[in-house]
Amino acid sequence: MIRVRPVFCVLLLALLSSNARAEEPALPLVDNVSLQPLAANARALTEAMEFLGAPLPDATRSALDAAYKQSDSAEAVRAIQAALDPLCLLSVDINPESRVKVAAGPAKPELLEAGWRTFLVKVHNVAGVTAPLKVASPQGQPLPNAPPEQVNDRWLDLSLFTGRPLSGDKLSGLDLEYRVLQLYSRDAGKRSAKISFDVGQGTQDLGFRNEVEVLFAAAPSSEITFRVRDENGQPSTAALIIKDRQGHVYPSPAKRLAPDFSFHPQVYRSDGETVKLPAGQYTIDSMRGPEYLPGRQELTTKGSAATVEIALKRWIDPVKFGYYSGDHHIHAAGCAHYTNPTQGVHAKDMMRQVMG
Repeated sequence: MIRVRPVFCVLLLALLSSNARAEEPALPLVDNVSLQPLAANARALTEAMEFLGAPLPDATRSALDAAYKQSDSAEAVRAIQAALDPLCLLSVDINPESRVKVAAGPAKPELLEAGWRTFLVKVHNVAGVTAPLKVASPQGQPLPNAPPEQVNDRWLDLSLFTGRPLSGDKLSGLDLEYRVLQLYSRDAGKRSAKISFDVGQGTQDLGFRNEVEVLFAAAPSSEITFRVRDENGQPSTAALIIKDRQGHVYPSPAKRLAPDFSFHPQVYRSDGETVKLPAGQYTIDSMRGPEYLPGRQELTTKGSAATVEIALKRWIDPVKFGYYSGDHHIHAAGCAHYTNPTQGVHAKDMMRQVMG
């Protein structure tokens, strides 16, 4: 007779258990889903990710193509989920009472300093809700007139992409669909954020399970130095509007700190000053008030420091015609400045805008 030691049995069971867990899907598979609308959602998702400059990996696209050709609808539904689930940062479950529950997905929570990353969200909609799906975070947009320490903690910008070819912000009512989530990090390094979803007032799940805390790691971006010269070749200051191929403005207006302001798209940079940008393709519009011609140039960054030359050009110099502007009165902080001099825009920050 072979006698098996108890310790060996425990180790064997632990090994079998770990192997079983490794084979389990990262997110629960949803059954009894109609294949045709789910496949249509997956195709629209593929096109949207291409448009956003974050195309699905080749392996994912190949897996989806194979899933579309499955003769068994139930197997095809499972195959589509197996292809898309690894790209999901979060999953959202809406129960029959329209309560929303959120859980972390298998995608690595990796972001870019001063840049956008795109993830998928798996939505299991048992209630068949067709209301808008909304996402929020206390580390996102600060409240109006928030104190500086609260603004500094608002490092994240986030939004659900709802443009074409996707079907807007409203859920389709299907049992299962996937959504596109875009995240922007103001900072580099590790940052924690709570992310919540809801489909209207009162849909948060009991116990606040409609939010989940995620620890992100944001890779640092590169310093882009601007050499700004006026029409005489002298160092100057310019207003710059920096956009990527998807139209995102950099630095993100929602995450700016003075001297950059959130209430207009441009930032002001003097000769030798910098902006941090992740690797990508950008357009840079430059201007310096109505006396100068607007300029535009393309920039491709590859994850290393770069220098951009801005040569400002006038179309007219009013001083040469004896004209001097009389616009010498600037409400730098609005009309509340007389009762609260520190409210709004500070003088040194306003001077940067005047110079630009």
